[in-house]
Amino acid sequence: MQIYTRTGDAGETSLIYGKRVAKNDLRVKAYGTCDEVNSIIGLAISHLLRIDDWAEKDAMTSSLQYVQTVLFHIGSELATPLDKEVKWQIGERHIFQLEQEIDVWQEQLPVLKNFILPSGHVAASTLHHARTVTRRAERLVVSMKNDLHTPLVLQYLNRLSDYLFVAARYINHQLAVEELILNPDI
Repeated sequence: MQIYTRTGDAGETSLIYGKRVAKNDLRVKAYGTCDEVNSIIGLAISHLLRIDDWAEKDAMTSSLQYVQTVLFHIGSELATPLDKEVKWQIGERHIFQLEQEIDVWQEQLPVLKNFILPSGHVAASTLHHARTVTRRAERLVVSMKNDLHTPLVLQYLNRLSDYLFVAARYINHQLAVEELILNPDI
């Protein structure tokens, strides 16, 4: 399959079902930002895979890869015009899965009494980065909420940022990397 098509050279792209829109269309920005989150999570996974002796590395990697798959499908849903059928749609089960993992990880974490700075193990820091880009994706989706097939996309992105925050904290905790507390006196 040839990668380049030359059809986007004038600043337009095709949505699913072939509708042409500008590359700076809100819908394209939203699914492009979800793709960006997906790539950042992939980078975090690459860092996790370099950890030699952490018993939960495979479970964390698997969880993050599941999220990547869901994000890919959300991108497809966002790339589908409202008047067309979505081939895969986000469900409440996907949000519930995030919430379950957040709850399990949080039970093992120290209670957060201060703001923390995004830092720590490189995998955790990368997930903090993914979290901030997820918030940008969420803001873009809010801007197009009248053009969504389901409001669950917005709910998933909101929960995903929480999931990424807790996952970053969990990795740091499991690897005994100290969290940096925000100094309020600076």
